[in-house]
Amino acid sequence: MPQAYVRRSAPDETPPRWELLDWSVPEDRQELLRLLYSGDSVAVQHDGEPLLGRARGTRSGGAMTSMSSVMGMTAGLLQELHLEPGQRVLDVGTGAAVTAAVACFVSGDAGVVTIDLDEHVASAAAARLADLGYRPTVMTGDGEAGRPDRAPHDRVFVSFAVPLVPPALVEQLAPQGRLLATVGTSSPSWPALAVITKTAQGRVEGELRAVEFGHRAGWGWNRLSLSAAFREQMATAEGVTMRRHCLPPPREARGFWLALDRLRPGLVRNFGAEHLQIGAPECGSWVRVSPDGDGMCSVTEFGPRAIWHEIEQIAARWRAAGEPDAYRIEFDADGMQWAVAGSGRNKLCWTLRDERPVKGSPR
Repeated sequence: MPQAYVRRSAPDETPPRWELLDWSVPEDRQELLRLLYSGDSVAVQHDGEPLLGRARGTRSGGAMTSMSSVMGMTAGLLQELHLEPGQRVLDVGTGAAVTAAVACFVSGDAGVVTIDLDEHVASAAAARLADLGYRPTVMTGDGEAGRPDRAPHDRVFVSFAVPLVPPALVEQLAPQGRLLATVGTSSPSWPALAVITKTAQGRVEGELRAVEFGHRAGWGWNRLSLSAAFREQMATAEGVTMRRHCLPPPREARGFWLALDRLRPGLVRNFGAEHLQIGAPECGSWVRVSPDGDGMCSVTEFGPRAIWHEIEQIAARWRAAGEPDAYRIEFDADGMQWAVAGSGRNKLCWTLRDERPVKGSPR
């Protein structure tokens, strides 16, 4: 990444301001290095601009339209992908081409295909991969449709969040193949990693793991967020207070929070708060929890949505299902997908659905 953006405005400041740093400029190098190794995502494209031939400098307003994911997360996922020499690798969502470069290095560029929806991102990736001596197939298009003419693929890596595992990619997976994809919702708080494998006999097996970090939402999602004013209200405003409740599952019980997000959608957690605070931005409801120090807590709620009751209800179902951290993904012949844990009366499950608008339709 010879160029990358650093934000110069405060998180809630409008319009936002960014500065494009360039490795060829000596005074940019120290800050650019800190940015690339900071442990955060790295923005590489503003408002769909061409990436090649850009001048450094400040951009105001608009939005970042392509990012390189957190390097530590990317490295961990690549380990999970189990790349080997000679494999046919499909990289969906080229971005800064980090994953494509690693796939070329390990598996050989002849078998690597990388796809991005943005032609400027794809052309920049092809140029930078060529600078490294790699010439994989780089194309522009709908990555969720895969590349059937190059199938089957031994490894498939999706670098943006999807609402369910793209059926075309499962179909194109080779026997003994492996597919990784972040499965998310409009909430950024509780991502999951789908790990799909295909046996030598062609049977598809899937697991949905609750994880701390995942890729950002892909095309078509209006991402929920908590404004500064809403966070302030959640932290300090009065509401209805209820005392002597059992503490909710801890933050580390990610399988529970994943189930809550899927079964009671529309919630966002304020991870910057000392104790639990969750809001529903679409209706203005919120809940905050204050531990009493004896395994109990006080709960304050506001708004039309009974968020605390939802938490208690899903927590009971999650415990009955054995407190899972991961769920098996079940498929049927019609392409439906479910996340499932437990069995019988204690089964905890939900359907994975694509609720994004049809591509090309008004949002």
